Amino acid sequence: MTLMEITYELQSPLNAEQLRALGRFANTYGLRRFRVDEKTNRLSFEYDASRLKETEVAHVLRQARIPVTGRVEPVATVSQL
Repeated sequence: MTLMEITYELQSPLNAEQLRALGRFANTYGLRRFRVDEKTNRLSFEYDASRLKETEVAHVLRQARIPVTGRVEPVATVSQL
């Protein structure tokens, strides 16, 4: 198992139906965990990269009608430099 995390910028806050859809997709597609940061209006996913590709994660979001505007690139920490 290769765990990856990806973060997307949200166009608008998620409503209750969109959150339920994310929960259903998490169980169905192997998206392990998601986190919504309402302060920064971002959605992060942890997923198994040995089972899913990044493009498949984006497809799942489109199916759930999640209003993402784009991927947020990870910021390197001092320990990674």
